[in-house]
Amino acid sequence: MSKHIVITGTSRGIGFELVKLFAKQGHQVLALSRNDIPVKALKLKNVTAFCFDLGDAEAYLKVEEHIKEHWAYVDVLINNAGMVLNKPFAKTTVSDFEEVYRTNVFGVAELTRLLIPYMVKNSHVVTMSSMGGVQGSMKFAGLAAYSSSKAAVITLTELLAEEYKESGISFNVLALGAVQTEMLEEAFPGYKAPITPEEIADYIVDFSLKGQKFFNGKLLQVSNSTP
Repeated sequence: MSKHIVITGTSRGIGFELVKLFAKQGHQVLALSRNDIPVKALKLKNVTAFCFDLGDAEAYLKVEEHIKEHWAYVDVLINNAGMVLNKPFAKTTVSDFEEVYRTNVFGVAELTRLLIPYMVKNSHVVTMSSMGGVQGSMKFAGLAAYSSSKAAVITLTELLAEEYKESGISFNVLALGAVQTEMLEEAFPGYKAPITPEEIADYIVDFSLKGQKFFNGKLLQVSNSTP
């Protein structure tokens, strides 16, 4: 049965692969990214791509209008868009923190808030976090803004699951280990991750369609490395 799927951060990496996989399965996809050209170039009839900036209030209205006019409801929201900053803490300014949090936390909260009224029983909100945001996990110097923002959305997910527990909507968060994306390469040039975007996207698609049957308000650590 075809589902209505909203995905952020779809111009490259994991988000781009998610669009292709969901479309191949016959689902209706709304792909949101600051650069909509890569998804539009795919020319998939069941995919709509918007140029969308999580920091632009007008962009949210466009999303809501599309859902009202064409869908009426949303089955899955995948908060995938993210920004990484690798910078010594001593040089990380308030503006740096604000920029990272605007995408990784505030944007996640606002889009989720906007779409909850259009969600139905068994709808699923899946937010991408990072192992760096998990309490007690290994931490890396230079990622104060990034990892703390990823910790914030873990707690946000737990709170939303509690607040909406009578609605039938599920909220879960995936803390990913290193994935070989362009964003990782930009932050850590030369580092080679053990997982490809295609591999992790395959897992996320399956989890977003079925995970709400088994989890709500849960953090799942999706990493094959230790600790």
